[in-house]
Amino acid sequence: KIRSFQELQDMSPQECAELLTQTAGFSDEETQDVQAVLNMMPSLTIDITCVTEGEEGGIQEGDIVTMHAWISLKRGNGLTAALPHCPYFPFHKDENYWLFLADSGSNDLWISQKVSFMDETTAIATASSAIEESKEGAGANRREIRLAVREAVEKVKSGSRFVMGQFQAPAEGTYNLTAYCICDSWIGCDKKTNIKLKVLKRKHSGPKVGAVVEEGAAVEDGAEEEEVVDEGYDDYESEYSDDDGEEQSRKGNDKLQNGDAQGNSGSSSEGSVTDEE
Repeated sequence: KIRSFQELQDMSPQECAELLTQTAGFSDEETQDVQAVLNMMPSLTIDITCVTEGEEGGIQEGDIVTMHAWISLKRGNGLTAALPHCPYFPFHKDENYWLFLADSGSNDLWISQKVSFMDETTAIATASSAIEESKEGAGANRREIRLAVREAVEKVKSGSRFVMGQFQAPAEGTYNLTAYCICDSWIGCDKKTNIKLKVLKRKHSGPKVGAVVEEGAAVEDGAEEEEVVDEGYDDYESEYSDDDGEEQSRKGNDKLQNGDAQGNSGSSSEGSVTDEE
């Protein structure tokens, strides 16, 4: 029993023709038409990786993760860009593909990118620029960059498309993600592949701007408190200084009074001696 178009594609032309004519009862013309459409149908493969560019030690919480994906397309007729078989569709129709990176467990969509195999020139420019930027960020030399760009151009010409996207790493844990490549023109041509993403707990976290600002404010507040304490200390000293001054002034007055008293008593004594004389 045949359950999908893929099973028909995997059969040899002779086996497919015998099945269609003998089992399905198709005519030779109808059989040729079916085989021509089968040769137009795309066969997709996905090669995907998720990395943190310019960092070592694995993916950590809060990192910006970059997804690199190559979507490769093969047809039985050897073409890359082709129009879908839709004879009853009233308008012009191009093939369109979408790449989704999603977590099927939580039903979260992480990345969504449109992919086109119709414009090879644009695809070459996009892949070359992205690969060059990625290699420069990784610290590669000019020779390594040229080789990587040349390899990317050859992949595009052979029927592959480069897709890049970014997302922020979630909390610590292991995430079983699925990459889907969905076609809007063909039934049974969708492709998916699984990717396991392990996120580590962040080891080093830089100081936050808010924390720095608050720390600076605390230092300024401490300085103000210190100034207040100094002023209080000055007041404290001045208060006791006034008391000491008053005490010294009082003692000086007492001495002066005692001196006057002694002087007066001396004068009296002298006066009495004179009188006696």
